[in-house]
Amino acid sequence: MSDYRFLPLRRVPLPGETERRYERWVGALDERLSDASTDRYEFTREILTGIYYPDMVGRSTEDLTLSQQILIDQMDPRKITLEPEYYHEIDVERYRTIKPLIWLWEMFDKSPLGENVDLGIRFRRILAKRIFTHCGKNFKAFHFVKLSFGYGLDVGDDVVVHRHVLLDDRGGIRIGDGSSVSDFVNVYSHSHDISDGRLVRTPATVIGPRVRIAYHATVLAGVTLAENSMVGAGALVTRDTEADTIHVGVPAKPAKRKPEIERRPPTPDPLADG
Repeated sequence: MSDYRFLPLRRVPLPGETERRYERWVGALDERLSDASTDRYEFTREILTGIYYPDMVGRSTEDLTLSQQILIDQMDPRKITLEPEYYHEIDVERYRTIKPLIWLWEMFDKSPLGENVDLGIRFRRILAKRIFTHCGKNFKAFHFVKLSFGYGLDVGDDVVVHRHVLLDDRGGIRIGDGSSVSDFVNVYSHSHDISDGRLVRTPATVIGPRVRIAYHATVLAGVTLAENSMVGAGALVTRDTEADTIHVGVPAKPAKRKPEIERRPPTPDPLADG
C-alpha cells in the first residue's frame, strides 16, 4: 500500500483589506509597465526606493554620507552592472530594455516582500511577461530565481519554478507546458572549453512538456528533456532523456519507466492568473 495521499494545494485567504491593497499595488505596476511611455529605469528606481527607503522618495541625497549615497544608488539600475552585461554575445539593445526589470525582480526578492508567496508570484509574473521571449499563463516563480539574459527564456503554460533556481538562458532555454523545476536546480545553456574559458558554446536547452526536475539537480547545456520525463534529486543530466522515464545519478541514466497513475479530476490552482 502506497503512503502517498492526494493533497492538492489549498487556498490561503488574506485579510480583505490586505487583498485589496495587493490588488491595487500590483495592478498599478502592471498598468504603468503596459504604458509604452514609461521609463523602466526610473520606474524601477522609484519602486525600489519606496520599498527600501520610503523616507527618501522625492528627497535629495546631498545631505547623506557617501556610504548612504552609494546605498541609494543601488535602487537605480542605471548605476549598477549585472554579470550578463560582460558576456560578449549579449544583445545590448535588447538587454537594455529588460535590465531594469531583472534588477527589480532580484531586489524585490531580497526585500521584506520577497518571501510573501501570494504577492511575490503575482509580482514576478508581471515582470516575466515582459522579460521572457514568451511567458504562458499561470507561470509561478518562487523567491530567489536567477536569470541570465532573461530574453532567452521561452516558457509555456502552467510552469512552476521553485526557490533558488538558476535559469542560465545564455544560449536559450525552452520550458514546455506543465513542467516543474524544483528547489536549488541549475539549468545551463552555455559551457566553456576546458583549456580556454574564453571559448564558449551556447546551445539551447529544452525542457519538454510535463517534465519534472527534482531538488538540487543540474541540467547541462544543449540537453533536451523529453516529454513527461523526470530528473531525480541531485542528478547531473549530460545527455537527452527518454520520454516517460525517470533518470537518476551522476551522470543521469534511465532508471525506470514512470508508472501509470490513477486519473483524477483537475483541482483549482489557488495561485493561478486572475
